[in-house]
Order: sequence, then structure tokens, then C-alpha cells
Amino acid sequence: MDRRIVTTTRACNARLVPTGDPITIPAASFITLTQTLGGTFTVVVEGNMARIAGQDADALGLTKIELEFATPNADGSINRADVETALNSVYDPEIPVSIADLGLIYGLDISSGHVAITMTLTAPGCGMGPVLVAEVEDRVAQVPGVESVNIELVFDPPWSREMMSEAAQLELGVF
Repeated sequence: MDRRIVTTTRACNARLVPTGDPITIPAASFITLTQTLGGTFTVVVEGNMARIAGQDADALGLTKIELEFATPNADGSINRADVETALNSVYDPEIPVSIADLGLIYGLDISSGHVAITMTLTAPGCGMGPVLVAEVEDRVAQVPGVESVNIELVFDPPWSREMMSEAAQLELGVF
């Protein structure tokens, strides 16, 4: 996406990147959209990078993106491909790559309406960690048949760029 300047139509909540601190962007603010991937928005406001959640898309003059899933499994069980779709819809606010392609998902276990995810962050002290974990939980909870989501955040083994998919490495030019 090319950067573009928009004016907020109403006040909206955001999180500063990389600290994760909450802020409110006032109505009629000029902001620069830098990333609109996965239904969330990375913006620059008053010289600071921030992330705006998808439910506030209207404040940017945009439409909230709804996840679309495959036909549910005939037996009512959770479709693994749908969970993977949900995980692929969560993007790092600073890097235009999904957390799945970044290699942040270490484990995925699906059983009887429950999804357990083991994941990491690109850096242990990342202030956006709680924001990303909440977004993963929200997205996976939207999958048909999911009754509960448990996310375990781990830092062993530590993340490294070698954990990225080949597509992500090509996208970022780190091959």
C-alpha cells in the first residue's frame, strides 16, 4: 500500500508502536496510513507510529474487514484451515508480514472446540505483545466451532529471522 494521508472522522483508540501504550487519536486529525493489512491499520500520528484496531476502520473512512472461512467440517469440528486463515490475518504492525509467515506460531493444537496456540514475539520486550496476543485470540475465536482459545507466549527458542517462511524472507529481502 502506498502511504496516504487521511483525516479521522471521529476520535479512535490506538496503541503506540512499539511500546503498546494506549492513546486516543482525536477527530479531525491528519494521520498517515502506512499499513492496512489483516484488518488493522498502522498509522503515523504526530510523528509517532500507532496501530488502530479493525473495529475503528470507519474513523479512517475505511470498512472493517470481516474474516471469511471455508465451509465448516460436516461433523462440527474446527476446520484447521480456518484457524490458519485467522492466524494469517494477524500482521506485525511494523513489518508487512503475517505473524504466521514471520514464524511466530510455534504450535497449534485443535481439539473438541478448543484451540491451543504456542507463540512468540520477534523480541521478548515487545510492548505490542499483549496487543498481538489479544488479536490472535479474537481472530481465532471467530472461527466456526471454536469455543475457547488458549495462547501460551514463550521465548524459548528465541525467534530469529530464519524462522520466517521463504515468502516472508523474499518479501523483506532477507534471503
